[in-house]
Amino acid sequence: MGYIIKPMETPEEMDGKGTVHWQSWHETYTGLVDAGYMAGVTEASCQAIARRWPDGLLVAKDGPRVVGFAGYGAYRDGTLPDCGEVYALYVLAEYQKKGIGYALMNAARERLSAYPKIALWVLEGNERAIHFYERYGFRLDGTRQEILLGTPNTELRMVYER
Repeated sequence: MGYIIKPMETPEEMDGKGTVHWQSWHETYTGLVDAGYMAGVTEASCQAIARRWPDGLLVAKDGPRVVGFAGYGAYRDGTLPDCGEVYALYVLAEYQKKGIGYALMNAARERLSAYPKIALWVLEGNERAIHFYERYGFRLDGTRQEILLGTPNTELRMVYER
């Protein structure tokens, strides 16, 4: 496997991250998320997001191609003090089961080493992701939140403790 994990830096990496974001959303959430909402998740909109928020992002590259990414930082609300968060972890379907998700998670965890806990949110029904996070060491903590993705969906919080 000839991939590398690195901070997202260049405009090409930003566009690649946006492409992975868009393609992964359609590979992962079609059937789980409202079809009308999914139609609005375009490659161009995801690339624009990548350019607006470039910090705290790692990309996985196979040669020049971005094939996955992870976003990380401080936990975004006050319910878990002294906690880091993995905001996003996506790997193209054709690159899954090759250790790239683990490598991205390891790199994000390293950058969040000041925090004794790391949390993330996963869409209810995304069993593949839930199992991946459980294998990594995250556990569902019973916290749920409703999010609107065209129609109501539920996210489940998972926590990793060092």
